[in-house]
Order: sequence, then structure tokens, then C-alpha cells
Amino acid sequence: MSEEPEADVADDEETQDVEETADEAEQESEDAQAESEDETKETTEGGLQAGDFIRLDYTARTVEDGDIVDTTDPEVAEEEGLDEEEREFEPRTIVLGEGHIFEGVEDDVIGSEVGHSGSTSIPAEEAFGEYDPNDVKTVSVDKIPEDERYPGAHVNVDGEHGHLETVIGGRARVDFNHPLAGEDIEYDYEIVGEVEDRVEQAQGLLSMYIDADLDMWIETDEVEEETVVQPDEDDEDAEPETETETVEKETLYIESTPQLAMNQQWMFQKQQIAQNVMDQLGLDRVIIQETIEGGGMGPMGGMMGGMGGGMGDADLEEALEDADVDEDEILEELEGEGEDAEQTEE
Repeated sequence: MSEEPEADVADDEETQDVEETADEAEQESEDAQAESEDETKETTEGGLQAGDFIRLDYTARTVEDGDIVDTTDPEVAEEEGLDEEEREFEPRTIVLGEGHIFEGVEDDVIGSEVGHSGSTSIPAEEAFGEYDPNDVKTVSVDKIPEDERYPGAHVNVDGEHGHLETVIGGRARVDFNHPLAGEDIEYDYEIVGEVEDRVEQAQGLLSMYIDADLDMWIETDEVEEETVVQPDEDDEDAEPETETETVEKETLYIESTPQLAMNQQWMFQKQQIAQNVMDQLGLDRVIIQETIEGGGMGPMGGMMGGMGGGMGDADLEEALEDADVDEDEILEELEGEGEDAEQTEE
């Protein structure tokens, strides 16, 4: 009878050892998993991330024929005959995660470091779309300006952009597919640097829309604003009042240029472009200012800006000399007109 308790004790100790071993194994497994998750997290969070401003150097070509699509490399631009265009070929400033480049390229760049270079292919459906034969349509030539009625012309018909294939009689065949539809695109790129200066960031954002060298700077201004003060809830007859308070506004100033003033995209989308810059940089407002320098032209004379009553006899003689006009010929013409008028009256 006395041996049975000893057997029970032995069984309990063996069970306890097994449970402890299992617990240790489970703990080791959890530690290993946690370590693996930490490593994965470090890998994911390391390097460049969405929201970072970077300068990207790239060249994009069609996979099938190697035709140039776009480049920031001046040497490539010269080889391809693109340097005749009025644009600068230099690394482009983009914001990761904002759709400034194709998603496939962004996926390749995010997590990388400055100096990294690579190459990636973008399938047609993720680039400029698959080619759709139904987007080739026949339209009346009356919808196309006369000076654009030739094969290859880029035309706008009923709000759609396309290129004209043929014109036969009063009908025109227009392809509304993107010119690169159906093409896989190969991107070779290098991350040249990270842009941390906010003015450079603003210049990079605006360069996506406007091909102009613009002077700009950021200042914090004190501005007086009127705010509405809600009345006491207990006073039902009270009306809201306004009070003036001074607030700080971080402002991006842009010096206007003729290129900016005449840029069509800026003329029609300035609100959206400026809002995008403010959102990306955390600014309160954008102010475009124009500076007119003194000197140069003299005073304006008369209603015609210096012509007519504002011109003296000496100025008139000098102007005639500069214009190389023969006074005798003018007098003969005037006399001839006078004789014709007299004959008409008779």
C-alpha cells in the first residue's frame, strides 16, 4: 500500500517535465516569430517611404521596339533628338505614393535608399492601357478644324483626344486610344537624392505642371481674420458676433513671370495646383505676386499712347525722317486727292 503514492508522485513529476518542455518550446516558437516580425518590420519601414520627396533620374522605353517614351537624361535626349524641345532634361522631383510615377516603379523604389538604381517593366494595362479597337471611330470632318485634317494630327472631338488616321470625303477616321496603348514599358531609374528643403519641394511640384523657372520663398505672416463668436446658449435672443484676431499663416510666395501668366494649365487649374502644393507641404496659402520695374518707356501721350495730340511738330519731323518717307510724294498724293474731291463735287 505504501508504494502506490510513490508511483503517483513519479507520474506527476514526469507530466510536469513534459508540460514545462512544451511551454519552453512554445515560448521559443513565439520568440522566433516575434523576431521574424521585427526583422520584416525593419525591412518594410527602412529606406524611402510614401510621402518622401525624391529626385528620380529615369528613361522609359517600349519593351517591344525600344522606342523612347520619356527621359530625364540629357545624353539620351540628345541621342533621341529630344533636345530640340524647349525643356530641361534633369532629374525629376516626385512625391512617393502620390501617383507621380507608375505604381510598379513606386513599388520598386519604396524601401530603397538614395543611390539605388534598378529596372522594372510595367505591363500595358498598368501603363497606358490595352489597345481597344472600339476606340477607333468614324466622325464627320465638320467636327475637325480644317488645318487639322491630315493623317497623324492630334484632334479633339466631342471632348475626346485622339489622332487622325484618314480623311475620306466628309468622314474622318480617328483613333482615340492613347498612342502608347497596348505597349509594355521598361523603366531604368536611379534615385539621385532626397529633397528635404521645402522651397525645392514646392519648385519640384510646380514643375510637373509648369515649365518655367520660378522664384519662390516661404514666409510666416501675421494676418488679421474675422471669426464668428457663438452666443451663450442660455441667451436665446442673442445673435452670433464677429471678432478680429491675429493668426499666423505659412505662405508660399511665387514671383510671377510671363511664362506662368500665359501657361494654359495654370490659367485653368491654378486653384487645384496651388491646393496640391499646400496639401503636400502643409502650407496655409499661396500668393502669386507680380513686380513691375520702373524706367524704360517714357510718359504716355494722349489717348493713343503717344500718337496724335501728344506728338509735337519736331517729333513729327523726326518720326518722318526715321520712317524714310518722301515729303514731296505725300504732298502730291494729298493734292491729287483734293482735285478728285473737287471734281466729284462739280
